[in-house]
Amino acid sequence: MNQPMTAGTFAARANSQEGDRPLWPALVNGFRCRCPNCGKGRLFNGFLKSVDSCSECGQEIHHHRADDLPPYLTVFIVGHVIVAGFMALDEAVALSMWTQLAIWVPVTIAMSLVLMQPLKGATIALQWSLRLGGFGGADEADRVG
Repeated sequence: MNQPMTAGTFAARANSQEGDRPLWPALVNGFRCRCPNCGKGRLFNGFLKSVDSCSECGQEIHHHRADDLPPYLTVFIVGHVIVAGFMALDEAVALSMWTQLAIWVPVTIAMSLVLMQPLKGATIALQWSLRLGGFGGADEADRVG
């Protein structure tokens, strides 16, 4: 039976097996779109296409399972910032709806594009640090059961 992941479980999992994989440095590297292992190699080939392996240290990246978390986090962050900004501006200044749309639609698109890649990098780094999604060295089929 699977046990719930607690802060202690996260730390134990990140520091088990072949040495330490500190979470925060990995997340910073991932957010900078760099390899979570060495922090030097590029994490992406294209806008959201990750490299197969790091060009600097050889860490395999291709098996990550970022899936829906980066878009979810992007929508969550952008939604909160945009709604708060819209409401604050609407209270402070009387602008027409067209003016509000002219301001907030481009800001929403720009924020989404700026945040998506770093959040995907941080998600990949989180998986690497916690040895999830193929980063643990064991075959995933062996763990299912």
